[in-house]
Amino acid sequence: MADTALTAPPRSPLSHAAERLAAATRTSGGAIRLAELPFLSQINVRLDAKGTAAAAVGLALDLPLPLEPNTVVRAGELTALWLGPDEWLLVGPPGSERDLESRIREATGDEPVSVTDVSAQRTTLLVAGPRARDLLAHGCPLDLHPRAFGTGRCAQTTLGRTQVVLVARDEPRAGFWVLVRSSFAGYLADWLLDAATEYI
Repeated sequence: MADTALTAPPRSPLSHAAERLAAATRTSGGAIRLAELPFLSQINVRLDAKGTAAAAVGLALDLPLPLEPNTVVRAGELTALWLGPDEWLLVGPPGSERDLESRIREATGDEPVSVTDVSAQRTTLLVAGPRARDLLAHGCPLDLHPRAFGTGRCAQTTLGRTQVVLVARDEPRAGFWVLVRSSFAGYLADWLLDAATEYI
């Protein structure tokens, strides 16, 4: 019988672009910072926001699910993104997906809930620095002014014609997360690098 065990470490969708992202960061003189945050755990949760399951999940994770549209709640290394009236995306450190899924299922008991590990579906790009909003504004239809899309906000939108989840991190200097499907990650990295030439 053939050995089916993985013999090589997993490769992130943007491992081939890491040096180009780092080079753009260096040559921008601090104006922008581009990097991939690979292998973050991502758990999609769907349940009744008004039911007992939502409160139980919040207690189990020590992180209340955000109920206001397009908002983010963060506690420690875990972040919850509001995606819809009954849908959230939990983002945690690499390797925590099984623990998160188990805690959610245990907390909800017999309540109707959908818990799906979507960690392999997307990767995360960090876009930070004083010109991060300007860079993203080149290809995003949202009003990214801090008054309209300030810290603690998230949205499902497009960037460079690619569907993404955009997150304004909880501190202004922390920049943005751009969660993009793995199959589009290379294209989006190229788009960001091209748009960043203005600051290099």
